[in-house]
Parts: sequence; structure tokens; C-alpha cells
Amino acid sequence: MPACDQSFYQVRLDWGREGLARLAPADVVVVVDILRFTTAATDAADRGEPFTLDGSGSVNGAPVAAAASGALVLAGSLRNATAIAKAVLAEQHRRGGRLSIAVLPAGEMGRDGESVRFAIEDQLGAGAIIDALAVLGLDHSSPEAAVACESFRGLRGAVRHLLLAGGSGCELVERGLRDDVLHAAELDVADVVPILRDGAFVAA
Repeated sequence: MPACDQSFYQVRLDWGREGLARLAPADVVVVVDILRFTTAATDAADRGEPFTLDGSGSVNGAPVAAAASGALVLAGSLRNATAIAKAVLAEQHRRGGRLSIAVLPAGEMGRDGESVRFAIEDQLGAGAIIDALAVLGLDHSSPEAAVACESFRGLRGAVRHLLLAGGSGCELVERGLRDDVLHAAELDVADVVPILRDGAFVAA
């Protein structure tokens, strides 16, 4: 058993496509790309519209979702963190056995097209989802998942400020998209769960 595959734990976390490859195969993969791929997928599902991977223009979250074959793939955001957790618990009840859950913050692709930059918004989004899972009793988390969870719990009151002040948020603010950042920072305002089917996220 590779030391970094986190297979001992029910709730696991690693970053980007490389992280997905490092983790043991999971029953459920939750992709987290707050600015703005999975937030946009959440919004589209809330409107009843499909959100295609190819048409999204995402170089961060979309490749992670596309690589997560063989699992139930969900788009998680701050806006639907609790809804995601409830959907995972419902799926566990439906299958009648403990599910393994991989939470994949996408990070920000480097200019070389290979490296992934740590993105605070994805750390906080992943932490919000892991916290919501823990509230529902899905709390056998790897150390990596636990750190993300506690970072969200400790900084929950500062999420708006942190998203605006972080590197990704600053880039969007400079492009006149401050409202998009504030929209992405809203917690648990959507009940929709985007699920990947045939190359597009649709409402479950």
C-alpha cells in the first residue's frame, strides 16, 4: 500500500490531477475549483442547465473531473458544501456500505502547464465540504483532509476577505470581476448537486 494513497481513511484529500493519481481509487470524487469552475457548475445546475467540461474553458477543475473515471464525480463549492455532503451520505445509504471519498482541490495551473499552485479558495472550499461531511458523521479523515477541514473552521468568518485578497481573487478583481469572487464566497446558499454524466455536470 503506497504511503501517500490515504487508503486507510474514508475521507481523503490531494491536489489536482497528480493528487488524484496518488490517491487510492475512491467511490466518490468531489472536485473543488472555487474560482470559478465548480462554482459555475453549481450555478448552471441550479438553473437546470448542463455544464460541459469541454465548453467550460477550465484548465484547473475540468481536467481533474475528466480524469476521475470509475467514480461518482461531483462538483463541490462553498455555495453547495452541505448539499454535497448530504448527497454523499445518501449515496452511502443507497449502496448499503461505507463509501470512500476523495476531495480534490484543483489549485491553479502554473504557466508551464504542469505545476499546480496552492489556491487558498480551493483549500477553504475543500475544507467546507469535509467539515459538512464530518457534521453528518463521515469523519474518518486523512491528515490532509483534517488540515483542510480545520483551516476552514478556523477561518470561516474571514472567507470573503481571504478570497478577495488571495492570488486568484486579486486576479479576478483586477479584471473587474469582484462580484464573481463574492458570489463564490457565499456558503451553503445552493441545494443543488452537480454530477458528471457524459462529459457534463448536471443536477443530480
